[in-house]
Amino acid sequence: MAHNLQFYIDGKWVDPVTPRTIDVINPANEEVITQISLGSAADVDKAVAAARRAFESFSRTTKAERVALLEKITAIYQSRYPEITETISKEMGAPMWLSKAAQAATGVGHLTTFTNILKNFEFEKPHGTTTIVYEPVGVCGLITPWNWPVNQIMCKVAPALAAGCTMVLKPSEVAPLNALIIAEILDEAGVPPGVFNLVNGDGPSVGEAISSHPGVDMVSFTGSTRAGIAVAKAAAETVKRVAQELGGKSANIVLDDADLVKAVGGGVQQIMMNSGQSCNAPTRMLVPRHKHDQAAEIAKAAAEKVKVGDPTAGDTTIGPVVSEVQFNKIQALIEKGIKEGATLVTGGPGRPEGLNRGYYVRPTIFANVTNDMTIAREEIFGPVLSILPYDTEEDAIRIANDTVYGLSGYVQSGDVEHAKAVAARLRTGNVHLNGAGADFTAPFGGYKQSGNGREWGEYGMHDFLEIKAVLGSRQAAE
Repeated sequence: MAHNLQFYIDGKWVDPVTPRTIDVINPANEEVITQISLGSAADVDKAVAAARRAFESFSRTTKAERVALLEKITAIYQSRYPEITETISKEMGAPMWLSKAAQAATGVGHLTTFTNILKNFEFEKPHGTTTIVYEPVGVCGLITPWNWPVNQIMCKVAPALAAGCTMVLKPSEVAPLNALIIAEILDEAGVPPGVFNLVNGDGPSVGEAISSHPGVDMVSFTGSTRAGIAVAKAAAETVKRVAQELGGKSANIVLDDADLVKAVGGGVQQIMMNSGQSCNAPTRMLVPRHKHDQAAEIAKAAAEKVKVGDPTAGDTTIGPVVSEVQFNKIQALIEKGIKEGATLVTGGPGRPEGLNRGYYVRPTIFANVTNDMTIAREEIFGPVLSILPYDTEEDAIRIANDTVYGLSGYVQSGDVEHAKAVAARLRTGNVHLNGAGADFTAPFGGYKQSGNGREWGEYGMHDFLEIKAVLGSRQAAE
């Protein structure tokens, strides 16, 4: 790729103001793939200035013009699908099958969804003698993570474009190459200069510069709760809108009337997916106490079927975690679980047998976990499941809600009405019943320290829109 050391600003590939580089590492073999430049506040200034200039005209484009633009972006994205799939796998470790079927596929999913939403979106609505007008919020700072990189870029970029906003993107410096491809796609599709800008860098330099910039009207951030707090503090000085999708410690309540084998086996598959690197992963499995030991055995068997290995191998279930930093964090938390008295059912510290290079983690199951243990409180972000016994349904709901997070929840039951009744009492932004998967048209986001605002679907459009009331614009009804 020709543009690894450059940023995309005002429709051109440009050099950073101050040259500074960082290695991009393949987590499967710990080898350097390439280098990217790390930006600075000066680069952000250039990008924001371009976005502000472009907003004057792009905000006034018609709905039909933006629909056509999104359709062209989608077509070009699909033409580069194999390259996107391979790039994501190489830079963040997802197996090729997962990168193709889910990681890269989310880009098409969000683009298609927001194109359809835009076609039917009413930017003006009558309200008595007043007209309610939805207008683009302005220049948007987009800060995205490495775990589902294209998903998090497209669920921000697509609605921002649909709304008529301009933007500055800072993708994760850990897995940045997919974002450079997206910039090339947007350029080829004819996105006007300044509408989309990309500046690579880390949080303390580029992320903070975007969050605090007086020329940025809103920040949409996805990442850890710790980093989200820093973004919110930096943004507070200019009273800009902040939308955040942060950490999670989601509970998976297996009710007494659930099919235990199906519920536990499915829960293990969900936590192992993407090597456990999903903020909404069902990391705490709550099971009736009298079924705890049976559940632990089912979970053990399911985890031991998970094949850890080379992302390019056809039989690999999960690849490595993304970096040495993440690997060391996960190892420390596994050790903490053992030290605090949880029962190690399978897995544990160290790499899987035969994998001496790469950031591979053993699929790990802990049983007899109590909700005050570190592994039940902190987001591990690895293939590690904690099984917690409960005595009554009320007990299960109390344990599930006993967390600072509230991103997602899961309920397993033989009766969907029973599952819905429990779901109604979970303080989370999403609840999955009986293994239900993602829905691109449904809102995604969390309660409590899992963030604020909603992404995905029509609700995801609203974070990028201001609401104006034009009073006296309509005649009163006779």
